[in-house]
Amino acid sequence: MAKESSFDVVSSVDIQEVDNAFQQAKKELSQRYDLKDSGAEITLDKAKGTITVAAPADFVARQVIDVIGSKLIKRGIDLKAVKWGDPQAATGQSVRQVATIVEGIDKETAGKINKDIKATKLKVKVQIEGDKLRVSSASRDTLQEVIAFLKGQDYGQPLQYVNYR
Repeated sequence: MAKESSFDVVSSVDIQEVDNAFQQAKKELSQRYDLKDSGAEITLDKAKGTITVAAPADFVARQVIDVIGSKLIKRGIDLKAVKWGDPQAATGQSVRQVATIVEGIDKETAGKINKDIKATKLKVKVQIEGDKLRVSSASRDTLQEVIAFLKGQDYGQPLQYVNYR
């Protein structure tokens, strides 16, 4: 019998690239004429995987978020990996908005991916292993079909296909 081939479906973000994008955005905030003295601030908590934007108005907060987004894209970070929360009122007229960086695939999304792969009726085995999925099959062509299928789907977070063997 042929040796089984497999690959892992993961969702990971290079936190160092996020930090680099954060530093670039912070520098742009201090230099851009329309944002320089606006009182907007951004902070990054690497341990929790959160970015916090504090701004004097909702309009300024959206501008700062756009700056952060453009820096993340230039650094190769998919914007689906950053989930922005609702704006919260802070002291005075200011607003605060927190974004979390998505790491790993949660159980609900993993179950949905598993169900979608099984619905294709391809001869593959899918195992949910913590925050990743392992897809295995005797045929490498079948695995390529699964990857192509998953790339066409939207699960609200970026997916990477690693350990292809």
